[in-house]
This record gives sequence, structure tokens and C-alpha cells, in this order.
Amino acid sequence: MATPGSVTPGAPIDPSQPPVIEGFSPSVYSSTETFKEKFLRKTRENPMVPIGCLGTAAALTYGLYCFHRGQSHRSQLMMRTRIAAQGFTVAAILLGLAASALKSRP
Repeated sequence: MATPGSVTPGAPIDPSQPPVIEGFSPSVYSSTETFKEKFLRKTRENPMVPIGCLGTAAALTYGLYCFHRGQSHRSQLMMRTRIAAQGFTVAAILLGLAASALKSRP
């Protein structure tokens, strides 16, 4: 069994600061973005995701409205439409990730 060697502590660790990793930048953007700026940038990069989210929300809302009014056939149709819109949104996210991964390759 080996005994641990003497470890000389380097600079004291400051827990209030993130660790410095050589060659790593946590953000590719030099300035911090507000929520609105980030939302608009992400929407421009992959516009199908917000469209799918809005379609999902619309189908869900209308389906619940139809359910409340007693139109069970239309409500079921809207719930199936919601599932299709969710699938579209997930596919848009995956395609956007694949496109950004291929674009970032050297």
C-alpha cells in the first residue's frame, strides 16, 4: 500500500469564483445577453421550435375548451393534434442540435 506523498497547496480556492480552465470559455459571446436577446437569437437560429411550441399550446388549449363544452370527439382530435405538434417540436430540436453540431465542426 502506497502512502500519499506530501501535497503542497497552491493558491487558495475562492468558492465565490468559477474555476479557471485553460482553453475553455463558458460563453462564445463577449457580452452577457438579456433574456429577450437570447430568446430572439435562439428563435432566429431555429425558428421551428417556437412554432411547434405555439402549435402544441394552441392544440392543448382548444382541446381543453372543447372538453369543457362537452365536445368529446373534437377534444380527442385536438389531443392527438397536440401529440403530433409535440413530436414536431422534438424533431425540430433534434434537427437544430444536429445542424449546430455540424456547423461548429472545423
